[in-house]
Amino acid sequence: MKSLLPPGRTSRTIAAVTDTAALACGWWLIVLSAATCVEMLGRKVLGFSLQGVDEIGSYTYAIVGSIGFAHTLVTRSHTRVDFLISRFSPRVRAVLNFAAMLTLAALAFLCLWRGTATLAESVDLKSTASTPLATPLWIPQAIWLAGYVLFAVVAAWAAIDAARLFLRGDVEGLNGRFGPQTLDEEIEAETDLHMQPKGDAAETAATATASLETGGAKA
Repeated sequence: MKSLLPPGRTSRTIAAVTDTAALACGWWLIVLSAATCVEMLGRKVLGFSLQGVDEIGSYTYAIVGSIGFAHTLVTRSHTRVDFLISRFSPRVRAVLNFAAMLTLAALAFLCLWRGTATLAESVDLKSTASTPLATPLWIPQAIWLAGYVLFAVVAAWAAIDAARLFLRGDVEGLNGRFGPQTLDEEIEAETDLHMQPKGDAAETAATATASLETGGAKA
């Protein structure tokens, strides 16, 4: 899968952090799903309830959403409506893609700003949830805000790279990295062909072909 970030140690570190955070969210969603099933069976069949599953679920979806923004941006998985931009010249597309990255970075910092204000207010007022768990709201909000911090870092780093390419006049590089994914790139992302080196892929294909030929000869 082609990353939005430029090559380098900083980009690899950011990508590793987003991958780890996304993986943790995935495992937590599995745990939450299991707890929800237990809650449903307990209420309907066994006459007991796990207090707070719905509350934890609401926090989870907010946290997963903020972290998902960052991971989706790194992997270039955000939906892009490209039926119009593809009709422009490469130079115009470069300007639009650059403007898109600047706008996205501004949006990320707006979310970070408002999220920081929300967390500060909860800490100042010592707010707690009006639920049986009475969760101090700063706890889930801090994790939620950490997701927006990650989103802002990714968006800012990508916008800086886009500005560098734009100022250098690298139209092809700018469009290639920040433009909508091509059909081949989407297929590659779905099949994860990037995980297998070309040499290994050729060797695997040759081995499979030889096996088929051997099987056909035996038959």
